[in-house]
Amino acid sequence: MREVTLTLAMAVIAVATAVAQEAPRVWIADDQERREFVISMGPFDLAAGTRFLEELGPAAHQHDPHAVHGAAVLPPVTTLRAPASVYLTGFSYELTDAEGRELPPEFVHHLNLVNPDARELFLPIAQRMLAVGKETGSQSMPGLLMGYPVAEGTQIVVNGMLHNPSGESYTGVEVRVHLRYVPAGRLWPLFNVFPFQLDVAFPAGDKSFDLPPGTSTWSYEAQPSMEGRIMAIGGHMHDFATSITFEDATEGRVLWEGLPILDEQGRLQGVTLGRLYRKLGVKLRKDHVYRVTVTYENPTADTLYAGGMGVVGGIFMQAGGGMWPRADKSSELYALDMRHYLREISGPYDTIAGETPRPAPVADHVHNGGH
Repeated sequence: MREVTLTLAMAVIAVATAVAQEAPRVWIADDQERREFVISMGPFDLAAGTRFLEELGPAAHQHDPHAVHGAAVLPPVTTLRAPASVYLTGFSYELTDAEGRELPPEFVHHLNLVNPDARELFLPIAQRMLAVGKETGSQSMPGLLMGYPVAEGTQIVVNGMLHNPSGESYTGVEVRVHLRYVPAGRLWPLFNVFPFQLDVAFPAGDKSFDLPPGTSTWSYEAQPSMEGRIMAIGGHMHDFATSITFEDATEGRVLWEGLPILDEQGRLQGVTLGRLYRKLGVKLRKDHVYRVTVTYENPTADTLYAGGMGVVGGIFMQAGGGMWPRADKSSELYALDMRHYLREISGPYDTIAGETPRPAPVADHVHNGGH
């Protein structure tokens, strides 16, 4: 009996250990041979036919640690540290299941990397280092010319969401994000560049919004905290978007327009990219106001819950060089934004800030944010 008891106890311990080993986690490694940081997440199980948030209604915002009512998988928000001092020059990502099969990139609904110690270009919130989704694909910049300096020990907060719109279930899914770099201490890259974002749902809170039937336009305006040049720019939007623009509102001049890239079924696969460094970039001035605008054409008769997003992001070269500004962590907006990306709170800005909600959008309604 004692042997049976010991055997049973050992089996229980083995099962518990296996379960613990299978718990989803997020980690970073330095692949020095390939010169890339690899951020890995998993393993996760993705049930067949999990749906977009916009199909779920208000319940989609009642997040638990791993799922949104079976609709999406939320990897644990994790703070990592850069293993070495480098200049980041590009990224790519991939998903595989337990059998090693590569999965479609659209299974990543979004994946954001945040540097909580640096500030954003347009707002006193934490800097968005990188946003990954099916529209971004793999991107790189000329490593001899430009790189994003990241010091060893820099904090990197990883926040992401996976979903599975296919009809097949997958187990043991892992996501790997490859951040290509040039080691620090080289004579290149010649210029330091830094990431920035400007979202129509800034300054904080959920970034998705409801899409009414017909045409709707959504905007946000802000001023940069420094002068310099945008060297590359891209965008993120959802199905039924017709364009996203970045403009100098002070001069009334469009600086870049992103258009949807569609597949044969008319579904959004990407957004056109602006490699502005080929023309020495686009200059930003501190005394000018800049606007991001996304336009949708919803052909249905229904309002699509959380059906829209609109954000531009890219790389910015600061005039005169110098150190990038650190975040003011005493700012109320910084704290509010941090609580949101850590998933301590959820909801649009009006809700989490305790303000009076704006009127619900209607067709042809222009939604303007303020700074």
